Amino acid sequence: MLALLVIAHPSPASFSHAMAEVAERVLRERGYRIARHDLYAERFDPVQPTGESANTASTDALVEQHCAELVGADLVIVCHPNWWGQPPAILKGWIDRVFRLDTAYGYPQDTGFDGVPLGLLRARHALVFNTSNTPLEREQQVFGDPLQSIWARCVFPLCGVESVTRRMFAPQAGSTPAQREAWLAEVARLVGDAAR
Repeated sequence: MLALLVIAHPSPASFSHAMAEVAERVLRERGYRIARHDLYAERFDPVQPTGESANTASTDALVEQHCAELVGADLVIVCHPNWWGQPPAILKGWIDRVFRLDTAYGYPQDTGFDGVPLGLLRARHALVFNTSNTPLEREQQVFGDPLQSIWARCVFPLCGVESVTRRMFAPQAGSTPAQREAWLAEVARLVGDAAR
C-alpha cells in the first residue's frame, strides 16, 4: 500500500510538519510505503510553463514523479495552513500541475471539456489537515469554511476519491502544549482509521 503525504508550509518547525510526522509514523506502523513530499524543501515549481498549456505532460521530472505517485497512491494526506481561506500558493500550483487531465481525471469518449469528468485516481480516501489562527466557529459563520469546499467538494471528488476527511486545528496562536498534543492524537487516530 502506498500513501502520498504532502506538506506545504515554509517552516520545518510548523504544526503542519508535526502533523505530517505523526501521520508518517502511523502509516509506517501500518506497513505503508510512503511518498513524502515537503513542497518548500524540494522547491516544487508551482508555475505551469506556457509550453505545458495542455497540462497532460511535463518536462519537469519532479512533476512527473508526483503524478506517478498520485496515480499509484492508495491514500492521500495533505498538511497545510489556511492562508486567506486558501492553501498556500505552492500547494495550489501543485494541484494545478499534478491533478491534471489524464492523470487525475479524464472525459468519456466523445465528451468535450464541458462534459462531466471521470475521476481516475485509485485512492478512495484522502485526509487534509489544516492549521489556522481563526477560531473554528468564526471560520464557519463568517467565511463558510472555503477549504472544505476546495478539498471535499472540488478537488478530490472530481478525481474519484470517494471519502475526504478534513480537519482544521485552530486557533494555533495561543494554543497550549496540551492542546497541540490532543490535536496530534486526533491526527494519529484519523490516519490510523484511514490506513486500515
